[in-house]
Amino acid sequence: MDVAQLQLAIPVVLTALLAIAAFVTIGRSPHTVLRAEDLPVRLSDVVGASTTQRDVVDTLTLFQNHVTFRQQMGGTARRGILLEGPTGTGKTYMARALAAEADVPCLSVSASAFQSMFVGQTNRKLRNYFKALRRAARSKGGAIGFIDDFDAIGAARSGDGGAGVVYELLLQMQSFGQPSTRNRIVGGFTHQLNRLLPRKMSLRRPAIQEANVLVIAATNRAAEIDPALMRPGRFDRTIHFDLPPRTDRLEIAEYYLARKNHELSVSASLVADLTAGYTPVRIERLLDEALIVALRDGRVAMRYHDVIAAQLITEVGLAQEVGYHPDERRRVAIHEAGHALTAALAGRDVKLASILRRSGSIGLVAHDEVDEHYLQTPSEARDIMMVALAGRAAEIQEFGEASSGVANDLHTATTIAAELVGMLGASDSLLSLDAAQSSPGDNLVAKVFGDTTARAKADELMNAAADRAACAVLEHRRALLALADALVDQDELSGDEVHVIVAGALTT
Repeated sequence: MDVAQLQLAIPVVLTALLAIAAFVTIGRSPHTVLRAEDLPVRLSDVVGASTTQRDVVDTLTLFQNHVTFRQQMGGTARRGILLEGPTGTGKTYMARALAAEADVPCLSVSASAFQSMFVGQTNRKLRNYFKALRRAARSKGGAIGFIDDFDAIGAARSGDGGAGVVYELLLQMQSFGQPSTRNRIVGGFTHQLNRLLPRKMSLRRPAIQEANVLVIAATNRAAEIDPALMRPGRFDRTIHFDLPPRTDRLEIAEYYLARKNHELSVSASLVADLTAGYTPVRIERLLDEALIVALRDGRVAMRYHDVIAAQLITEVGLAQEVGYHPDERRRVAIHEAGHALTAALAGRDVKLASILRRSGSIGLVAHDEVDEHYLQTPSEARDIMMVALAGRAAEIQEFGEASSGVANDLHTATTIAAELVGMLGASDSLLSLDAAQSSPGDNLVAKVFGDTTARAKADELMNAAADRAACAVLEHRRALLALADALVDQDELSGDEVHVIVAGALTT
């Protein structure tokens, strides 16, 4: 071969090699192997989830005693569990803690990593993943597979592609009893040898041992998982992760505060009270943000006010100057004073009143329930509607008309009115419009708007809330103007300052 031919052959050979390499690697399992020593978390580090942890411990006990459970007790080993709950509630954390306690390899992967644009490669990746699980289980005495965002591949079948992936999952969840490569080779050789030997001299084929594998899948959309995957022998156990109640938040706060520098003014009880509706991840982020606030101020330990400031930053963003025209500044102050006044009158816990920009909002009033509740009455919902419409009422009272600043307030109040009428039976009919079949893009507000009677009732609720707001800002105009004056002067008022101003105006 001369030089010219060699120069032409080299690119062709390289291209062919690259194509072969791409074909070989494109179907490789995308998992990462995590060993017990690589995982810093244990079940003792999982706090504030006693009920959930009990379920996980039962699963771990079955996994570690699978031989006894199957051979002596006659039970069937658990092969798959589904961890279901909102983002940040500790699903991944719990799965890794379980893998660490089991002291076996954990093959961790995001479900989206299985997906491929090439035909058949998604299924091939799945097969290779489960093959790696079986191999690890046989060499280490067990293996755990963790698939995050499981709905990306386990969602209910739609179209040939989705059906094929789910069908592959169903096959692989039943593959743990397959013989290993060594078993197949030795078994095949023994079979051929036995054909040559007399029956009395036949060799026993190697016993097939079922791989001790537990597959843990995590999702925040359990309703979308294909029902076939939830049947016995597959992901037949669902462990729910909910937002922690106060008792759990207290444990979580104690756990994190023991590891973060803080002054005595920051207690676990304080953090638990402030974080109703928070996930464990959000609680940790709040405390980290409080440490950032302290560091910005030249300190190395968080204080009470750092936690409050951190909560405002994480929930509504950093404060920014807007540069209002003087007249506009006064209007925004009146608007926010209306919200703050009615929130205080309604017995709400006002945390902040501001005319600064935070997270794209020009001014805001942050308020919540004084005590943590899991239910809301129609009266409480109407109070929130009144608070939402009080900014509009204050502007109309003081300036003769409302500005475009009422847009989000009307949106909030309309949504609540639609929920009262269409879902909570606050109309002349107890029928739930939310239960009605509709197109996927439809929502409750659209259903209420589409029903003449329901729309009229929602409109009535809106007008009643607007009238209550107008009466409140007129009756307590002294408090309204005092709040507005303070906001013009200071830009922001703490919840304590709002309540003091309102109380002072009401007593004079």
